[in-house]
Amino acid sequence: MPSYTVTVATGSQWFAGTDDYIYLSLVGSAGCSEKHLLDKPFYNDFERGAVDSYDVTVDEELGEIQLVKIEKRKYWIHDDWYLKYITLKTPYGDYIEFPCYRWITGEGEIVLRDGRWMEWNPGFPLSIDAKYHKDLPRDIQFDSEKGVDFVLNYSKAMENLFINRFMHMFQSSWSDFADFEKIFVKISNTISERVMKHWQEDLMFGYQFLNGCNPVLIQRCTKLPKKFPVTTAMVECSLERELTLEQEMEQGNIFIVDFELLDGIDANKTDPCTLQFLAAPICLLYKNLANKIVPIAIQLNQVPGDKNPIFLPSDAKYDWLLAKIWVRSSDFHVHQTITHLLRTHLVSEVFGIAMYRQLPAVHPIFKLLVAHVRFTIAINTKAREQLICEYGLFDKANATGGGGHVQMVQRAMQDLTYTSLCFPENIKARGMDSTEDIPYYFYRDDGLLVWEAIKTFTAEVVGIYYKSDQVVAEDQELQDFVKDIYVYGMRGKKTSGFPKSIKTREKLSEYLTVVIFTASAQHAAVNFGQYDWCSWIPNAPPTMRAPPPTAKGVVTIEQIVDTLPDRGRSCWHLGAVWALSQFQDNELFLGMYPEEHFIEKPVKEAMARFRKNLDAIVSVIAERNKNKKLPYYYLSPDRIPNSVAI
Repeated sequence: MPSYTVTVATGSQWFAGTDDYIYLSLVGSAGCSEKHLLDKPFYNDFERGAVDSYDVTVDEELGEIQLVKIEKRKYWIHDDWYLKYITLKTPYGDYIEFPCYRWITGEGEIVLRDGRWMEWNPGFPLSIDAKYHKDLPRDIQFDSEKGVDFVLNYSKAMENLFINRFMHMFQSSWSDFADFEKIFVKISNTISERVMKHWQEDLMFGYQFLNGCNPVLIQRCTKLPKKFPVTTAMVECSLERELTLEQEMEQGNIFIVDFELLDGIDANKTDPCTLQFLAAPICLLYKNLANKIVPIAIQLNQVPGDKNPIFLPSDAKYDWLLAKIWVRSSDFHVHQTITHLLRTHLVSEVFGIAMYRQLPAVHPIFKLLVAHVRFTIAINTKAREQLICEYGLFDKANATGGGGHVQMVQRAMQDLTYTSLCFPENIKARGMDSTEDIPYYFYRDDGLLVWEAIKTFTAEVVGIYYKSDQVVAEDQELQDFVKDIYVYGMRGKKTSGFPKSIKTREKLSEYLTVVIFTASAQHAAVNFGQYDWCSWIPNAPPTMRAPPPTAKGVVTIEQIVDTLPDRGRSCWHLGAVWALSQFQDNELFLGMYPEEHFIEKPVKEAMARFRKNLDAIVSVIAERNKNKKLPYYYLSPDRIPNSVAI
């Protein structure tokens, strides 16, 4: 008969032990065991800080163990018990861990699922080992699964947007740009309406690299890459300072956005009736005398040549417009899959899983972070179930659907580093840190204010619980949390720069700031503007139905319209950016900690100061936005949810 070794760890805090009867059942893919009383003769089981082992023999094969059920029954009086974790050694020598880290009060049964990571796709950050939202532990599920049903939300969005009549019209082209207005919902004084009116202008095109949905790619260009042979003669009419291109670069007036990541990515082939295409453009931008950023050269693929011309503002109107549309489409793909999915959703899930696996609920770092991983594992599980899975909703409208998005994440993992998640370091690394040289980069300005507010708060909390660097280094649970993120979440890659351990209070404060900022501010900055900037389809096409042009002087307005998404894909795209831009019901915003995990007065005082600092930032941003035709509010703390939950 199969025999399992069960190890039970009781917490070390006061009164964590119990004298109650503890029963265990094993649930496997092939059956469930009887209840076993965990009791050793002449031994006081489940004492405070104890790690007790038991041999459990079952009558028949259980298959792969999926659940452990723990039942506590009263011995004499009600006796609470703090269970840290249970580990299981199978008859085949495998070890399975079932984390708990909570108090079990009164009588009753709890169900523990194993705390294993899962590889959803090769090369991805590891994720929770659950195929469906319903498989998640109850305390990390959404309150209502309907609230995150993507199919339901998309249908509801299309109903709200009055576009149901178009959503099944795949392969049916629009007539002209104005025809897109049939699915465009005009809401007074919104950014989206301004985008619709001005999307063809170079100023609007350039502005989006600073303050649109994807303000993280633009960087200062100090030397042109050989693959992008732009000359002064080509762009002379765009340079306003009567300098050469090289001199403009020396003065810091030239910027570049390179979509090399998209080179060779497979375009969506899930619909045999519609060919879809991708490009990997390089775009050169210029800071003009008004300190505004405008495009001055675009090459639509990575290798220069006769069939890959460099498009210029001096070219024919529709040549230049189509080149810009290709850049906007490429920017949309990188935004959705890398900036949004990988660098906020998947990374925040790594932080959340490691927290639940390694930190007990009484640990101060657990108390600090739990609000910032609220619903993150749930939303990502639901996305893998319905949205970005094979034949999921993502495949309906996006040229990177059908597997291209997976290839993109696998490539982008090479550039996912700890330093790149440190907001000030990321800004500086791209040469975008000078407020004097680049005065209208509101994403940078507001992000730095929020980053500093979070860091000040985390430093205060760390100072309360860790009186020295030595205390940090000796906190084994904290070190296990950090190591779990590096070993599993980041796959143990040294090049990621993620620390394996943290030895100082200063580094711990920075690490916690990365976790909180990524889950709150960074996600807000790249998520909640999606309807604003992407609802006007020509400004952010989710797919292109013709390949990039290989020559100049041949593009017509009809060709552009036929290249843009058909009616059906346009509607699915519009429903997506609408649904993804909505806040959750009962959203908790940055600085809101209603569950009050902390009871210590100094921490509550630190929280109050944090909220006061955030309120001051709200006022600064509101004052800056007064009378602006294009206000930037995504990083206003009153619009930043605590966690990635949509």
